[in-house]
Amino acid sequence: MSIAKKTALVYCDNQFGLIDGKTAAGLVRHSDTYNIVGVIDSSLAGKDAGEELDNQKNHIPIFANLNSALANLPNVPDCYIYGKAPLEASIPIAERALILEAMSKNMDIINGLHQFFSEDPEFIEMANRWGVEIKDIRKPPELKDLHVFTGQIAKVTVPVVAILGTDCACGKMTTAVELNKALNNLGIKSVLVATGQTGLMQGSKYGVAIDALVSQFVIGEIEHAVVQAFEQENPDIILVEGQSAVSHPAFMSSVGILKGCMPDGIILQHPPSRKFRCDFPLLPMPSIVSEIRLLKSISQSQVIAIALSHENLTETEVQKTIKSYEERLLLPTTDVLTYGCTKLILALGNLFPTLDRKNQRNSQIRPLLTTG
Repeated sequence: MSIAKKTALVYCDNQFGLIDGKTAAGLVRHSDTYNIVGVIDSSLAGKDAGEELDNQKNHIPIFANLNSALANLPNVPDCYIYGKAPLEASIPIAERALILEAMSKNMDIINGLHQFFSEDPEFIEMANRWGVEIKDIRKPPELKDLHVFTGQIAKVTVPVVAILGTDCACGKMTTAVELNKALNNLGIKSVLVATGQTGLMQGSKYGVAIDALVSQFVIGEIEHAVVQAFEQENPDIILVEGQSAVSHPAFMSSVGILKGCMPDGIILQHPPSRKFRCDFPLLPMPSIVSEIRLLKSISQSQVIAIALSHENLTETEVQKTIKSYEERLLLPTTDVLTYGCTKLILALGNLFPTLDRKNQRNSQIRPLLTTG
């Protein structure tokens, strides 16, 4: 019996479709938990969220502010989701006021920041007054419920594939979600392990926001999530969402993912047009070749395919990049938002014969290969 999704309004003022709006974008594209009924972004008011993201209407309207949203929606949404993912640790005063206003409208608050709203005295008082819930997605489990690495990952006998990247906010989560859906649609039971707040908001049953953990437990929590998914779901394959990049000097999360899940293969996400690390304009982007070499040097796994982010690229440029990478790197390359997951699925089938046999539609898929 399916559980009805809660309706939700996503706040992402001046950031929807941009790097710091990745949480809102992820929820608009996919959520098993929430029915997204609108986005708040005053710079895009009146537009359709799907058209802004992917040039495809999805009938999720963008509103200028909370009052406009509530005036135009048929019902007050169940939840108000803070959909930005900035580097800053706390929110501005004006955004605090909007959260308090949403509570006064009887909306539960869903928060993906490191700042925990459920520990804020003013938010606590207002939530109690209006009888609403505050859910901090990044709040880690209690110490007694955390896990250290045990080696139990060796018991996992199905393929584990990590979707890593060359930078933050470059499409790793999107590729992981799309590939997970595509595999399951083919009758291949795939389970996605989330490692960040957006994946957890989207409804992933397994995982934890690893950047909120004490470093002692990061690797163990990744291992535990993969083992739990294996034991409880009996999957054909487990996908693990990546964070940041192994080469990124500011973050260690990808190294923890590599150690914790010990992947059998890596799909590497890359934004070819990006010149500098997002949010770090003094740090040049690595080349895809250097990232592949780095992954090979510290992991027993191998990169089996490339997924592109088409930001700031024309369709012609995407096609040329795909052709260039496949000829130069000898790795299947695609952009899942434009061409789907066909090449990634075939790469998985070539590496893991059990998946190829499981894919009853494989004979229909192979002839469909194009530039994507």
